[in-house]
Amino acid sequence: MSASDSHNSALPAADLPALYGAMRRIRRIEEAIAARYGEQQMRCPVHLSIGQEAVPVGVCAALGPEDAVMSGHRSHAPYLAKGGNLAGMIAEIHGKASGVAGGKGGSMHLVDEGAGFLGSAPIVGSTIPIAAGVAFSSRMQGQGRICAVFFGDGATETGAFTETLNLAALHRLPLLLVCENNLYSVYSPLDVRQPPQRSLQRIVEGHGVAYAHGDGNDVEAVYAIAGEALAHIRGGGGPVLLEFDTYRWREHCGPNYDNDLGYRTVEEFEAWKARCPLRRARERLERLGLWDEKRENELCAAIDAETEAAFAAAAAAPWPERQAVMRDIFASGRTET
Repeated sequence: MSASDSHNSALPAADLPALYGAMRRIRRIEEAIAARYGEQQMRCPVHLSIGQEAVPVGVCAALGPEDAVMSGHRSHAPYLAKGGNLAGMIAEIHGKASGVAGGKGGSMHLVDEGAGFLGSAPIVGSTIPIAAGVAFSSRMQGQGRICAVFFGDGATETGAFTETLNLAALHRLPLLLVCENNLYSVYSPLDVRQPPQRSLQRIVEGHGVAYAHGDGNDVEAVYAIAGEALAHIRGGGGPVLLEFDTYRWREHCGPNYDNDLGYRTVEEFEAWKARCPLRRARERLERLGLWDEKRENELCAAIDAETEAAFAAAAAAPWPERQAVMRDIFASGRTET
């Protein structure tokens, strides 16, 4: 694959409203989480993807329903983009038994096999080799299933990442690696973590893995680049890594803004905010005559009603039973020895 940033979108204009709607849904759901977090009913930390919605939405729109997805700690957006259950996610964040992990995992341990979302984990880079295992299983069983794994730029500094590149290239695994490069690992910018001559492209291609780069705040570009990568993988070309430039608006972990801490400037934040992926998509829709204020209000009202219902259901749901603490510790079918 080419590393070019210039891609013509293969997305028909009539399909753009669905992608915009998916991004708007994630944005409003996470804004609701942020607004309610101070009530102290959510039982876990939350890592929000506000500002980064185009990457998971564009990639998951290009995936097939049979394909699998995994992610790191910033898991809400890829989970929802892959068709995860909102009520189950909100209940999980509240620690309730009706949560997708039975109330025992929280925001960073979402799982929904029915939607093809096989799990997320808080340890940086930890789901990358697991996703490779899923892809290896698919290859061995001839399933034709691709596994996509989302992670941040900090994960590319882990041993698990480079070891996975080697294994995936060696066995030409149907693996799509998606790096959401938002410039920071918690409060540390790239220049204090990586030498100036470091190139992710050279690292990836040096391991024999195809690489492509794109604007992570342009959902059409993300969709097009992901589509090319998936065609490469399905054609037997082996794994692909996609690096998308994007930016989180809120703090690394939590509901607030943190521009006052000094690790990034207000000017940088405002420059990225001006490149809001939702605004860019909506402006394009309006230019095409496919969107107006009436449709916007109807969409937001429907999302808000769905979100309110999910929070109400979570509040009414029971806590996990004490006996549940020992459930789901081992994979089903485990043989005692």
